[in-house]
Amino acid sequence: MTILIAIATGALAGWIASLIMGTKGGLIRNIILGIVGGFVGGYVFGLLGISIAGYLGTVITAVAGACIVVFIVNLLFK
Repeated sequence: MTILIAIATGALAGWIASLIMGTKGGLIRNIILGIVGGFVGGYVFGLLGISIAGYLGTVITAVAGACIVVFIVNLLFK
C-alpha cells in the first residue's frame, strides 16, 4: 500500500511541478519527476533545516524538489 501512496504522491507532485515550470509530459514522466523530486526536496529541505509535517508537507517538498529537477534538466539539455 505504501508504494501506491508514493506513486500517487509522485504523480500529483510531478503534475503540479510541470504546471509551475511550464513543461509538458505524460503520467509516467510526472510520477518519476515527483518521486525524484521528493528525494531532492527532502535533501534540500533537510540541509536548510526545514521540516513540514503531514501529507501536505510531503507534497510541498516533492513539488519543490521536482521544480529543482526540471530546472536543472532544462539547463543541461537546452
